[in-house]
Amino acid sequence: MNFILASASPRRRALLTQAGYKFDIVVSNIDEAQISADGLTAIEYSCKLALAKAEEVAQRFPDKLVVGADTVADFNGEIIGKAESAQHAEEITRKLFSQPHRIVSAIAMIKKNANLQTVEYDITTVYPIKMSEQEIAEHIASETWKDKAGAYAIQEGHDKFIEKLEGSETNVVGLSMELFDRMIMNVCY
Repeated sequence: MNFILASASPRRRALLTQAGYKFDIVVSNIDEAQISADGLTAIEYSCKLALAKAEEVAQRFPDKLVVGADTVADFNGEIIGKAESAQHAEEITRKLFSQPHRIVSAIAMIKKNANLQTVEYDITTVYPIKMSEQEIAEHIASETWKDKAGAYAIQEGHDKFIEKLEGSETNVVGLSMELFDRMIMNVCY
């Protein structure tokens, strides 16, 4: 089944391509900074963003299945998205690599002309290894934190700072493939 991925994320694109899916990419025009997380849990916020991204693209392509996704980190109830600056990335890194935290990824699927709308989420608990001051400085200088929820990506070398994961590894990358596979099967069959 061909679908539209409403995401600019190269990580999501790579995961779906590696799994053999055929899809087009139409980046959503949603400004995430304009969507408030006030009063929402990480799960609610992630679902809200995934739906907003899928909905915006689905309005333009009502006859296509549109997939939107969003990933946030949940640090003791605090929602942590993408770092806005190097200083912000350092603050996030110090927090998230001090104790276990959760990564929440939501996937939304919408097909307007079929009256289909669904959103689900996956949670992975990350048990980090404390980073040294030098490792934190190197991480910030590398700029690999840019455009990533929680200011890190395990597929770009930061898995060496992870003791263990409870849950889906691809969820931490940005798209739970286990959840996606199940959802796409339910939608298509």
